[in-house]
Amino acid sequence: MSLSFEELREFLEEKTALYNTLSFIEADPVSVPHRYTKKEDIEISGFIAATIAWGQRKTILNNMQKLLLLMDDAPHDFIINSRKKDLEVFSRFVHRTFNGTDCIYFLRSLRNIYHNHNGLEGIFKTHTRQHDEDLAYAIHRMKLIFFELPHDGRSEKHIADPAKNSSAKRICMFLRWMVRKDTCGVDFGIWNHLGAHRLSCPLDVHSARVARHLGLLDRKQNDWKAVCELTSGLKKYDSADPVKYDYALFGLGVNEKF
Repeated sequence: MSLSFEELREFLEEKTALYNTLSFIEADPVSVPHRYTKKEDIEISGFIAATIAWGQRKTILNNMQKLLLLMDDAPHDFIINSRKKDLEVFSRFVHRTFNGTDCIYFLRSLRNIYHNHNGLEGIFKTHTRQHDEDLAYAIHRMKLIFFELPHDGRSEKHIADPAKNSSAKRICMFLRWMVRKDTCGVDFGIWNHLGAHRLSCPLDVHSARVARHLGLLDRKQNDWKAVCELTSGLKKYDSADPVKYDYALFGLGVNEKF
């Protein structure tokens, strides 16, 4: 697809406006944290929802509903006050390759993070370096902290690391939810210290295919280098909020089979 710079900008803006709406929420994992108004509930439910956000969206939402009910629909209170025996019921949870062992460790780790690291936002606030253009280093540090407790090594695969050239799609999506201030009401913008200009565009097979078709991405592999290339390209169209175009790429790929 060959478009001039201005034509492509207009096309991206049009598709972003089409999909970045409240109607987007209902069938998307972002609907999970929209159940809550308390900041910590939004963070915790959003983080877990993003972690298991692969496969059919209906299945993701159904499984998150089960998890939240097991947490008495009060994620932060449960995380802070739960004891070992309270976690046993999660041993039967399964979402694709995310099983009960993983689930229990994630709950234990989140408890450690909210007790000892000032929460998820606290980790990113502490480990985001002022000179960094993106959050790759902070994501890497977050993963190290997340797995600082004794754990089964298999659980580590559920948090990607840009330092290993992973596209880290799900953590980038979670950060978009937390950081980007969205006047349309989809993203939350409750983390004020980072700035949307540092966010990286979540990259999956759908958005990558669309990006290549539009000439926004040349790299063949869907890895962190591709994320950097795509995000850098999108900054030419909006340097302050490049990841808003994630809506356009996602909608074109999933809804329109572009």
